[in-house]
Amino acid sequence: MDAPQFKEFAKEMVDYVANYLENIRDRRVLPTVEPGYLRPLIPDSAPQKADKWEDVLADVEKVIMPGVTHWHSPRFHAYFPTANSYPAIVADILSGAIACIGFSWIASPACTELEVVMLDWLGKMLDLPKEFLACSGGTGGGVIQGTASEATLVALLGAKARALAKFRKEFPDLSDFEIVSKLVGYTSAQSHSSVERAGLLGGIKLRSLPVDEDYKLRGETLENAIKEDLEAGLIPFYAVATLGTTSSCAFDRLDEIGPVCNEHKVWLHVDAAYAGSAFICPEFRYLLKGIERADSFNFNPHKWMLVNFDCSTMWLKDPAWLVDAFNVDPLYLKHDQQGAAPDYRHWQIPLGRRFRALKIWFVLRLYGIENLQAFIRKHISIAHYFEELVRGDDRFEITAEVIMGLVCFRLKGENVLSEQLLKRINARGVVHMVPSKINDIYFLRLAVCSRFTEQGDIDITWKEVRENADLLLAEKKNHIN
Repeated sequence: MDAPQFKEFAKEMVDYVANYLENIRDRRVLPTVEPGYLRPLIPDSAPQKADKWEDVLADVEKVIMPGVTHWHSPRFHAYFPTANSYPAIVADILSGAIACIGFSWIASPACTELEVVMLDWLGKMLDLPKEFLACSGGTGGGVIQGTASEATLVALLGAKARALAKFRKEFPDLSDFEIVSKLVGYTSAQSHSSVERAGLLGGIKLRSLPVDEDYKLRGETLENAIKEDLEAGLIPFYAVATLGTTSSCAFDRLDEIGPVCNEHKVWLHVDAAYAGSAFICPEFRYLLKGIERADSFNFNPHKWMLVNFDCSTMWLKDPAWLVDAFNVDPLYLKHDQQGAAPDYRHWQIPLGRRFRALKIWFVLRLYGIENLQAFIRKHISIAHYFEELVRGDDRFEITAEVIMGLVCFRLKGENVLSEQLLKRINARGVVHMVPSKINDIYFLRLAVCSRFTEQGDIDITWKEVRENADLLLAEKKNHIN
């Protein structure tokens, strides 16, 4: 494909993308295909001679779209949002064109330096302590990871390196294996499964601690667990506090957990993957109280800040523990400016990395902080609107406090009622939601996900919920009679 063909193809694809997104409300949220639907639609092997780009574009609608779950439909309410905006899409085009692999400063200086500055911009927007910002002149700084799961693992490995360095000095007769076998970390029973997975990948024991009646991890619970493990001869070294849990968007008591971690020299990582975007709004920063006591902090602009996946931002007070832990420095990766700027290959699991800072730069410049704040506030107000609709029907109950853009609700009674309700809703395909369960209570999660969602879409969603509940309960009543 030469440049003139590329221009034609790209212009047509831009039109297709814009039309797709602007008319996504008209598409069924969930596809109706069965596993294996795609194979019969395309040839058994790649073509010997090049196809026309016009045919490829036509096949997007014929082959791909029938099997797409439309995450940006205004009635997609599953999981949490995945961000999408035109500035970010354009930035990805430029990133794909530059196509650098920014593992070191010299590999593409702009790739590294824009990332440093963008993480400072974002950090200031959240009012993070200056110790996390590169512009403060201290040791701290930020990095873009692929996902929050990566950030949690990277923080754990940094904490592990710090613990090993400390206990090698205190107990020189112990081998690294013996020290690692005694390491223990802590997290909430409501934290994301990626935290448990980080423990498995990092080769250490992670304890899942119980939460209070509001699904929050409290400082006293962590304190008791640490004392118990110290008495058993174990080495507490790492803890994860979640701000906005996946099941119910609960907020661990960071203000209580932080002092406990600091007292026992336990690395505190704060996972705010979804809810962190809301901290650009001053009225929600009370939920960040205690962040100054953390060692690392992470949230995903690719969830709720209109920056397309993947873009998970992480800040560390002392990245040296990562740099030392991950430092493999062959001659072919060395360069004369080492030490004068970050080589981000030392801050992450993979070597290679894309020019992801472009997406943040484009979005922050073309939206501005005020418009981003308005976007977050609109989603939260829409969630409260749905909450009011649920509370107005005495057959339903709200199962968790609505703080952000997530509403957890259920039909009163046995779990099976809510289970059957969700199956009916998703089967009709107008709306898509997923469930969760806490303390053996099954409930539905409605997350406000799409930037296209309006109050009228929530009215349609509530109509689907209510009508399916009417049918279900009528059937139950007739069966009893």
